[in-house]
Amino acid sequence: MPEPRRLAEQTWPETAATAGRSVLVVPVGSTEQHGPHLPFTVDTDIALALAERLAAARPWVVLAPPVHYGSSGEHAGFPGTLSIGQRATELLLTELGRSADAFAAVAFVSAHGGNAVPLRRAVARLRAEGRRAHFWEPAGEPGDSHAGRAETSAMLVLRPEAVRLERAEAGDTRPLPEVLPVLRRAGLRAVTANGVLGDPVGASAAAGDSLLDGWAADLLTASARWRPGGGEGRRPAAPEG
Repeated sequence: MPEPRRLAEQTWPETAATAGRSVLVVPVGSTEQHGPHLPFTVDTDIALALAERLAAARPWVVLAPPVHYGSSGEHAGFPGTLSIGQRATELLLTELGRSADAFAAVAFVSAHGGNAVPLRRAVARLRAEGRRAHFWEPAGEPGDSHAGRAETSAMLVLRPEAVRLERAEAGDTRPLPEVLPVLRRAGLRAVTANGVLGDPVGASAAAGDSLLDGWAADLLTASARWRPGGGEGRRPAAPEG
């Protein structure tokens, strides 16, 4: 598979030559706790890995540097979590989309559930302004939503040296909708003392490969609608600030 076209490795004249026929894909993650056994970068690592696969498979995609911060206020009870909140996340993604007007479209690939609301609002606003904007996020099991078997398995593929598997332990295994009211009212710490929603025990690199392959396939299918030359039009406008 060819190497992705990375914005970080291009010059502006190189970008200008193809931007109008390209979609800028922005991986969106977070810097937040993932239990006693995973690093703070899980969501960013997964978003970037999936966006890299997409960019390698779609020659009309340019891969932007990832967004490392998002809306993670529910994790504030765990030291090290860095959150910019929903309003700032929405504004950040909106401004990134506006500033990408040289491209045929912008697409956000998010791997953090806490970004879902501000991301959808940002994309809706960009579309209302006449821009082509898209987003995608992976599906997951309601009882395995944070630092459980799925994310642990994915990290055993992406950054195995960062996984403290000997510290992996179950957290709250109830389906996310069941704990969501308490989580929103009092934060994740009121639901799970170790920061895990799910059970990472039994995670494996083999399971991670299968999971990442499935997510990548879903992303490729979704991206077929983003290809330049189709869909709604866009209107250039200057970013704020």
